[in-house]
Formats: sequence, C-alpha cells, structure tokens
Amino acid sequence: MSNQPIEWAHDGRGLRLAIVVSRFNRRVTDKLLEEAQAALQRAGAGRAPVFYVPGAFELPLAAKLLAHTHAYHGIVALGAVIRGETPHFDYVAAEAARGLQQVMLETGVPVSFGVLTTENLEQAEARVTKGADAALTAIEMARFSASVAQAARS
Repeated sequence: MSNQPIEWAHDGRGLRLAIVVSRFNRRVTDKLLEEAQAALQRAGAGRAPVFYVPGAFELPLAAKLLAHTHAYHGIVALGAVIRGETPHFDYVAAEAARGLQQVMLETGVPVSFGVLTTENLEQAEARVTKGADAALTAIEMARFSASVAQAARS
C-alpha cells in the first residue's frame, strides 16, 4: 500500500446527493442553494433534490430522515444563523452543528455543513459561496466513503 495521501477530485458523476435547506434567512439560504446546485452541476452530479425545513435547528432531523432512506450517497445541509440580541444564536448554531455531526456518526452517510454562523446579514451575504464548498465537501466525503467500503471488500 502506498504512503501517498489520497486526494479526491470533485467528480460527482454517478453520485446521488440531496440538499436540505433552511427557509429561515431565506435571502441568504436561497443563494447558498444556488451556489451548491451550480457546484454539483459543474462536478457532474446534476441537480440534487431539495428538501426545505423551517430553520437550521431542524436540519439534523431532516438529514437523518434522508440518510435513513439509503437513497443518497451524501447530504448537503444549508442554513444561515445570524446573531441577534439574545443567546438564541448560540444554541441554534451549536445544536445544528452537533446534530448534523451526530447524523453522520450514527448513519455513516456524509453530511456536509453548509450552515453560516455570522454576526450580521452582510457577513452572511458575503459568504454565500460556502454553498458550493458544502456541495464539493459532500462529493469528496461520498467518494471517500465509497473507497473505504471498496478497500474493505478487497
């Protein structure tokens, strides 16, 4: 076995990916979604089906339900949590991150974290290209997962 690190091309051909996106802060999440879909198209994965949830707090359950269908090689989770005047931001951001990670660990299905956590709307709008990053992460982790499974069968 080679000691060379494996680097994954963002080749989405043949992958089935789903996108779950928060409707809250839709001005931002619609742009995240556009960026994610464009990245998937460029990578050859085609357009992914989109599932909407009310907010970022609901993303983990949606991702878990999608993972349990066994229909997808990976899931892209998109949302925007913008700090307000109460500690609500801290709870929502932390639980969305924790929940999405837990879905991956419990199901083995890659879930990319495309949830912006920003101080204000301007910061969020400046970071909408993170939707593309999340899509490419889902491709990379789906390929990694497949390669681990293939290596185990060899």
